[in-house]
Amino acid sequence: MAKIAPVNKNILVVAGDPSGDLHAASLIKALKARDPEISVTSIGGVRMQEVSTHFIYNLVSVGAVGFSEPFKHFFLWLKLIKLVRRYLDERRPACVIAVDFYGFNHQVLGLAAHRKIPAFYYISPQVWASRPGRAAKIAKLTKDIFVIFPFETELYRKAGGSASFVGHPLLDMMPAPAAKDFPPPNGEWKIGILPGSRKTEIYRHLPLFVKAFYRIKEQHPKARAYLFAVPEFPDEALVPALEAAEKYWSKDIEIVREKDYSERAKLDFAFTCSGTATLENALLGVPMAVAYRMQKLTYEVAKRVVKTPYISLVNILLKRPAVKELIQEKATVDNLAQEAFSFINNPPRMQAARKELAGLRSLLGERGAAERAAGKILSYLS
Repeated sequence: MAKIAPVNKNILVVAGDPSGDLHAASLIKALKARDPEISVTSIGGVRMQEVSTHFIYNLVSVGAVGFSEPFKHFFLWLKLIKLVRRYLDERRPACVIAVDFYGFNHQVLGLAAHRKIPAFYYISPQVWASRPGRAAKIAKLTKDIFVIFPFETELYRKAGGSASFVGHPLLDMMPAPAAKDFPPPNGEWKIGILPGSRKTEIYRHLPLFVKAFYRIKEQHPKARAYLFAVPEFPDEALVPALEAAEKYWSKDIEIVREKDYSERAKLDFAFTCSGTATLENALLGVPMAVAYRMQKLTYEVAKRVVKTPYISLVNILLKRPAVKELIQEKATVDNLAQEAFSFINNPPRMQAARKELAGLRSLLGERGAAERAAGKILSYLS
């Protein structure tokens, strides 16, 4: 692989949520692989911290998301903006790379533009889902936008920007769907619990998902659940939400933290919070019920601004309700359990769903998203 060296070796990378942290870390590694002398300063999470030269702040652990949550962290935002401003003034990086997380990153991009520092967006925010007007703002502030869904390129080009489809980075991380028999031997169903990656999501969804799992266990006593947790939340942070499920959980529910999706690939069905996890499950061929609860005010605002008929990436990509979506008052234990039983008690439907979900891979381009984005960035900078 040819190495392209930028004139300036300093780069700032900013992400604000767990999935952004994961993909930003891969991009940082790809940049350093092309030029080991690059110095990366980052704001993000634990994965970025592991691979960065300098780390400013763990923004991912704050967990600010939605329409009202960021206001709770207003003074932290001001502090971080000051830190970014100082870094840009003192270090004059070769470029700024924003990764998703529009609320904070568009301010960072504005600071870079004011100082005539080139900026790129890797994994642009899903502005097509709720606020298409933001596409023009991103286009104005960036030199190039590296998108991970093929339909996004035209959106940004119409907004006057430069956009490149680099493929979806999950393709480099996901194993192929596992071959499975249904029903499983001895009725040992493996049920996934994915309540979200932010504190508010976990506390709203985890009790629901645990109670729904116990409905399954009533009919299938050998069923086991696997709670997939992010590094930002240790076991002790999950216990209060688990205890809210009103069942003794430890003997039946295993907490899993993994980097290679090997355990997730073994699941038969999953209760999943809306987000990147829905696409991860699909690429692994895991059928699911998708749920999301939010504050009432946030929901009322969301209803008025969301432009897509679906909340899960699976349904958005397939343009139809391939997986069940249970939002707000519909996200109940009864509805979650009912959807699970519609698969567990119908093995042919289970197999058909696995095949359909795994077929999403063909819509997401080729492997090597981070490497392609890194190559384009360094080419621009040389």
